[in-house]
Amino acid sequence: MAGLEDIDQPRGDGRVAAARWSPAVVDERALNAVELFGDPTEAEVRLPSRPESAATARRLVQVIVLRRWQLSARMTEDAVLLASELVGNAVRHTGARVFGLRMRRPRGRIRVEVRDPSRGLPCLMPVQELDVSGRGLFLVDKLADRWGVDLLPRGKTTWFEMRVADH
Repeated sequence: MAGLEDIDQPRGDGRVAAARWSPAVVDERALNAVELFGDPTEAEVRLPSRPESAATARRLVQVIVLRRWQLSARMTEDAVLLASELVGNAVRHTGARVFGLRMRRPRGRIRVEVRDPSRGLPCLMPVQELDVSGRGLFLVDKLADRWGVDLLPRGKTTWFEMRVADH
């Protein structure tokens, strides 16, 4: 099954079951992502604007939120999903060759930023129940506490924030 190498395949009575990613388990690829690509909490990590970079971004967010910041599996799952949506928008809609990923932990919240060279603003579109695409910003709007876009002299940064309880 091409493209599904790192997803456990369903077992049992032969019925199709969806493989479920577990945010509570940081796999070796996720641990290696920071080493290979850089730490998005220290500096912006630049990734090629290709669909496969979404997996790298998900792994980086997973390692930082779950391991470094020691937040819940649920918070990790939501942050990974939302980061993936922002990365997907940058890859699909900007025509960029690279995009940047940055993560911050201001007091009481986490912030994930995706920077790209396009000044085109993302649009929050109405979503219908059976829509199979166009749900990215809808999810960001529903799951994040705040999100927005900061225009830059050359491009923009799209970001979201989620509240967390500080220890």
